[in-house]
Amino acid sequence: MNRLTAAEKISAAALLVLLILAAVAWWRTTTPTVAARTKSVAAIAATDLVDQSSYGTAQQLVQLAALPDEQAFAQSALRTADHELDLAFTEALLDVEAHPPTLTSRAATIQARLTKSQVLLAADQQRVNDLTATLAQAKPAQKDAIQDQLDLAQSQLELDKDEVDEANQELVDAGGNPRQQIEAMVQEHQAQTKSAASPAVPKAAAADQRGSVGKFREWRLVREKRQELEDAEANAILKAGALHAKRAALSASLEATKGGISALAQHTKTAKETADAASAPASPVQQTHEDAAKLLSQTKTIEADQKTLTLLDRRISDHQHLAGIYNRWSALISRQSQSLAHSMLSDALIVIAILIALLFLDGWMQHLLDSPKLDRRQVETLRSITRVTLRIVALLIIVLIVVGIPSQFATTIGIVGAGLTVALKDFIVAFFGWLVLMGRNGIRLGDWVEINGVSGEVTELGMFHTVLLETGNWSDSGHPTGRRVTFTNSFAIEGHYFNFSTSGQWLWDELQVVVPMGRDPYPIVEAISKKVMEVTAESSRQAELEWQRAVPAQRAKTFSGAPGVNVKPVVGGVEIAVRYITRANERYVLRTKLYQEAVDLLGGKPLTQDAAK
Repeated sequence: MNRLTAAEKISAAALLVLLILAAVAWWRTTTPTVAARTKSVAAIAATDLVDQSSYGTAQQLVQLAALPDEQAFAQSALRTADHELDLAFTEALLDVEAHPPTLTSRAATIQARLTKSQVLLAADQQRVNDLTATLAQAKPAQKDAIQDQLDLAQSQLELDKDEVDEANQELVDAGGNPRQQIEAMVQEHQAQTKSAASPAVPKAAAADQRGSVGKFREWRLVREKRQELEDAEANAILKAGALHAKRAALSASLEATKGGISALAQHTKTAKETADAASAPASPVQQTHEDAAKLLSQTKTIEADQKTLTLLDRRISDHQHLAGIYNRWSALISRQSQSLAHSMLSDALIVIAILIALLFLDGWMQHLLDSPKLDRRQVETLRSITRVTLRIVALLIIVLIVVGIPSQFATTIGIVGAGLTVALKDFIVAFFGWLVLMGRNGIRLGDWVEINGVSGEVTELGMFHTVLLETGNWSDSGHPTGRRVTFTNSFAIEGHYFNFSTSGQWLWDELQVVVPMGRDPYPIVEAISKKVMEVTAESSRQAELEWQRAVPAQRAKTFSGAPGVNVKPVVGGVEIAVRYITRANERYVLRTKLYQEAVDLLGGKPLTQDAAK
């Protein structure tokens, strides 16, 4: 094996690097598993003021609903997710009101600048109002001066508004105004809901899949849909658990807050569970104005937290309901997947049954055609035709099962047939030529034929080509030249061919012996003729019988398979030529034995009785 050159090594290394990069990219772009998706929920909820992923998941799943039952589940999930998102917005606003976030140093600086801008805006707005009222009551001589002041004040007011808007936006960007962020998210969601006021149109249901290939493709899509539903169900259960933990923490904090305030201690669960809680209301305590204001602020905070608890309960219920919807939807998809898998297995069983039936029919036809009453050439023809026919029929049935019957079957067959006729003209002509060669007047394996001037023995006879082992002329010694010649079977239709074999693959062979000058040729002629007649007697009888079945009766009467002897003088002696009938596949062995007998006779040895048996 030659060593790689430097250029080949560099190319191989570059391809290996590209392969590794492609594999890494493929792995990075792989759809995350259920566990990976569920682990990311907590991170999403921590970074977003309001987690909208449940609603986004429901919107995506609506597009996957194909069947009416699926669409019902999808719409129900979308409505539940939308309701849960509205509750989440309300809860977030309440939480911001009750527990304003601690501002960062940057946000505090922006907040201070915003407060000053708002004070200036209020002062300039009051000045504009005052000047407008003064202008309405001023004398004509004073109006111009007042109008100039009003224009200046209005310009300053517009500047103050721009500064307030800018500071507000900077504060939002710095995370110092979550309420405004939440309100913007609410407005965006409402606008999105209005734009999709009509029910979301799911993807059109896939047309009835034809064939195993289409069923497998649909089965794979159904499995992917089921995976997404399982992910959505897992996320809903995880979010419900997270909200439940949040509610428990808030409830404990709320109880502790109520218990720490004497005026609200009786509203705790512990106080309500005692026997004398209702009969011993707390006595009013004299409070200062500052204490009353502080208690009022605490009460409002507790009230907001109490409403948040109720919202959390409803959100938990919505997520549990979502998980139930996704679970039932996933069960429906599982039944679809099972039905498709069952259908594919049915197709596989049919294909296997067809293949088994093909094997049994092939064996049965071979056993049936082995009847000794039939001509061997006809048997081979029927066997080849039936075998090919069975395979073609089985192949067509399997293709129709795997691919499916096209919707426009007749049109498709016509178009495909026309295209194949043009593109595969030579193959089609060769196939029909093979059918001709399989006929009564065709050729068989072992026949001695001449095709387009080339003579030889047929060693291979396929559906599209015929192979000859080239020999000399049919009447000479017939030794192979060693060359294999291949012909397309179209010669049977477009050209012509000669078959020198009989119906049973019989052919005339010739034995040539030269008797030297000075010896009497007649005893040798008689001995050789007698031996050839003994050896070929059975072959001559079978050939005559087969010829009587293969040709018309009036011609069969003139045929004889008896050997013929021809004697003629040649230079150096007398040539004896004996023509005899033999099978094509036995002619070499028989000819060798007869030549051995002739050599022994010329050498003075008597002819043996069993030499040619």
